[in-house]
Amino acid sequence: MSPVRRCSRTACGRPAVATLTYVYADSTAVLGPLATYAEPHCYDLCSEHSERLTAPRGWEVVRLAVESGPARPSGDDLEALANAVREAARTPRRDPSAAAPSDAVGGPGGRDSDPMEVARRGHLRVLRSPES
Repeated sequence: MSPVRRCSRTACGRPAVATLTYVYADSTAVLGPLATYAEPHCYDLCSEHSERLTAPRGWEVVRLAVESGPARPSGDDLEALANAVREAARTPRRDPSAAAPSDAVGGPGGRDSDPMEVARRGHLRVLRSPES
């Protein structure tokens, strides 16, 4: 199976760039960016079919902005990264000759312990600088 989603229109094999959904209660068709996951009640459309989309008489078409470029990091992503760095800076340094921390990968002396790892919090690791 191809990792690229294809246009839902019959006999169209172009890659999908937008997702079409319907709000029947409001007689509205909503065309927006390609959804993260393919949904059974949504239609993925290529750029040509999304540009030529029309709705039945009495219906409204709402076109949401479709980003054509790659996704950029959001402010939330950058803030989360900054908070992780601050948290790591607050962690007290451990003596390298001391026993490995119990929350290190594989536990103390475990087969997966990393000699460069100083501490761990959740999925984040604090690593010793190669110069020290």
